[in-house]
Amino acid sequence: MNKPSDLPSRRDFTRSTLFAGAALASGALRSLGANGAERSGRRIRTGIIGCGSVSNAYLPVLTRSPFVEVVSLCDIRPERARRQGERFRIAHTYPDIEAMLAGEPFEFLVDLTDMQAHEKINRRALEAGKHVWSEKPIANSLAAGQGVLRLAQRKGVRLWGAPITVESPQFAFMAKALAEAKLGRVAAAHADYGHEGPTWSAFFYEKLGGSMPDLGVYNLTTLTGLLGPAKSVAAMVAIVTPERTVEDKGRIQVTEEDNAMILMNHGGGVISHVQSGFNYFNPHGHDGAGERRHTISIVGSGGYMGLAARASPERDRMDRRASFVRG
Repeated sequence: MNKPSDLPSRRDFTRSTLFAGAALASGALRSLGANGAERSGRRIRTGIIGCGSVSNAYLPVLTRSPFVEVVSLCDIRPERARRQGERFRIAHTYPDIEAMLAGEPFEFLVDLTDMQAHEKINRRALEAGKHVWSEKPIANSLAAGQGVLRLAQRKGVRLWGAPITVESPQFAFMAKALAEAKLGRVAAAHADYGHEGPTWSAFFYEKLGGSMPDLGVYNLTTLTGLLGPAKSVAAMVAIVTPERTVEDKGRIQVTEEDNAMILMNHGGGVISHVQSGFNYFNPHGHDGAGERRHTISIVGSGGYMGLAARASPERDRMDRRASFVRG
């Protein structure tokens, strides 16, 4: 069994993949010859929209990136943009996408807004000729996502969408083990991701929200990446907690699923199961720091492989570790 200490961490993954995205965007500008970006080594002027909780993961990375110059922030709650601007020394802040586009010039938009807002914001930025990195999803339906992609292609700009789990070193480790047939003939996989549910905003529980687009999407991406596209899918969803109290709206009715189970047939006899939910007790808290159980597992005729989260001893951050056991 591989030692967890020998394997890459989630912190390293986050830093390297965000840097890579910014580097790719910078290279795209040079190759397109847009806005005088032919000059090599130039940092791409970047605007970030959405200054809530997720921005706390992005801003420390992007403001230190050698490929990025963060020039503006935007949030429908202007005080959040101003607060992050002061914290990260970003002078220009705006209350909406139109003001942002009319303000300090930038080339690359990072969209960290609510899930329901992504399609509209991504479309507007692409129409304005901006490259776009979007948190998941880029849109709220397959047809809408395809339309956003066609718009990017028509405008000659680049579009990226999270999650990017398939770019992680943990994914590479697991994919290599499968390619080398270290598990024998693969039979099944399981993945779960859940917690007690976000308390800071209602959008998770409103139309087009839910645990599947917020949490399940990570494991759906990972397992289809490792095992191949789903040939067929079956699913069941439910609402366990019909009312919740959240910070931005108080007591609300839950209209979207907070409990989801998905079965995928990958062909060749391989079946996988993904579950997600906002009713999962976890003594390790929302981020799972300290988690030791496998949250992704793959089993075959000759071995078992799992991905676990556990606290890094040298820092208060969560690491993701992959390992396999031969039969």
